[in-house]
Amino acid sequence: MRKIMIYILGFILFMQGGHPVWAENYLLNGGQKSTFRYALVQEIRPTGETVTMNLTYVIPQTFTSETYRQHIKDFDIRFSLKPDARKEWTDRHGNRVVDYAWDSPKKAFKAEVSFISDNEVTLKQIKTESPFPVNDLPAAFDLYLSETAQVQVNNKEIKQKARALVNDSKTEFDAVQRILTWVIDKMKYVLTPEAYDAMYAFRTGKGNCQNYSHLAAALMRAVGIPVRIVNGITLKEPYHVKLGAQLLSLNMAQGRHSWIEVYFPDLGWMPFDPQQTELFVSNRFVRIEIGLDNQDTMNDGLVRWTRTKGSKEVISFQETIAADFTSDIVDLIGEKQGYGPKNLMLLPPVKAQYFNAPVVKEQKPVPYDPALLAKAVFEKPYIYGNLDFPEGVNFAFSRTTRVTDNENSMEKNFLVETAEYITGGQDYCQAFEIGVPVNLQQIGVALQKFGGEGELVLELRENTQGGPGKIAAVSRGVRLENISGARGYFWVDFDFADQQLMLTPDRYWISINYKGSPIINWFYSYGKPVGQMDGTRSKSRNEANWRFTMGYEFNYRVSGLTIR
Repeated sequence: MRKIMIYILGFILFMQGGHPVWAENYLLNGGQKSTFRYALVQEIRPTGETVTMNLTYVIPQTFTSETYRQHIKDFDIRFSLKPDARKEWTDRHGNRVVDYAWDSPKKAFKAEVSFISDNEVTLKQIKTESPFPVNDLPAAFDLYLSETAQVQVNNKEIKQKARALVNDSKTEFDAVQRILTWVIDKMKYVLTPEAYDAMYAFRTGKGNCQNYSHLAAALMRAVGIPVRIVNGITLKEPYHVKLGAQLLSLNMAQGRHSWIEVYFPDLGWMPFDPQQTELFVSNRFVRIEIGLDNQDTMNDGLVRWTRTKGSKEVISFQETIAADFTSDIVDLIGEKQGYGPKNLMLLPPVKAQYFNAPVVKEQKPVPYDPALLAKAVFEKPYIYGNLDFPEGVNFAFSRTTRVTDNENSMEKNFLVETAEYITGGQDYCQAFEIGVPVNLQQIGVALQKFGGEGELVLELRENTQGGPGKIAAVSRGVRLENISGARGYFWVDFDFADQQLMLTPDRYWISINYKGSPIINWFYSYGKPVGQMDGTRSKSRNEANWRFTMGYEFNYRVSGLTIR
């Protein structure tokens, strides 16, 4: 049996005082300044039994905060089929809502929403002296302390946890940071949770952007901090943060997203993305609608229709989002701190009284004695990895229909395709870490085939100074014709069984290589559901250095046998 034994865990980006640490708090200085043209195109195909049709939108507004600014101009909505009626109003949160109606539409038509946005982020030291508890707020802010069906402020468990987290906080920033540190470390991102409310997230530790927003809002409102939910769009244009010799590469899927804004008496409303940022969001975020929760921010993208009595036919609906950047300047420098959550958190420098959460030192795995391993019996099934992803989902047609006796509707959802094109000019490498010896059988990855021909292989790499090292083994090849051509992502397993590989506890890396001209995407999850912050790397195909650290984690599974 071949043995791959690498006993030293030397994670360069994670060393502090000679010990690996879990603190992943980065202070950012610099900014982003971009102009882009945004276009949302909807294709609607009524049925022969459609009686009425309504499409609702929220007109995005210019917004300014201490860190994030959005200036909207040239807003326009066009339809290939002229609507029969138009109605516009402003709701209680200040959202400008517009609704278009059609009577008995019989043919397919398109709707296009477009505008130009100047988005800018400026990150420098922020000074806040807002005390905690937050007192003497105007009555208008009571609305953003209230409970909803998705933000269970008055739940006993929520109240107890919130009070425990901020027990001795003296400033609002300290209270907010403690809550977000807990949320970021508590939560594991999954794209299709069973529910979207705060209590589901609190009890399971799982959820998508809605769960992160609802849980953070519930905990903050429970201790008197006003929070509102923001719905908008994230753009897929990546950007980089300089971390010494490394570059942290950050990007979001192009699609709908939920985040929050927190009110500070001396700063105003400040944006936060509870998945990874404090006091700012990237200028790849397009702010559209605000409310108390994600049911209260349902107007933008809402589709409603009625049909003849007894009909069960459902309309066809498809939505695509595009953004054309005409200018894009990014200059961000990050500095790692010796405190904070074990999962990634980014924020500007803050001048305020706050508590530095202690660093949790990571325990090194104890090397197994090779002589004992040679006698061990490997018979217990073993599987490990970033296993949760929406297998087989067609992202182009992902909305669900809500049916009632009087009206049918399709609300926007937050199901976004997070994936990288891996058979082009960029190479990707994903780390995994095991704590027990494993007789390796297979490694699976979540892939979608879009076309081409040829063969894929998976390379198992050693860990060298915390990064991808030399290739230790190569799987059997998988021919493209043996990979499903169905829309959606599926597990593709690469076989190592005949190589008798025994992996000792350590970090390893996997990369995909190919022959021919395959067109393949590899699915990833936001954040790091199971791995360390520096565990996903990339480089250009003609480079030797894996110099980009990615802010996400590819979906993979390692299968084999371990000792009982």
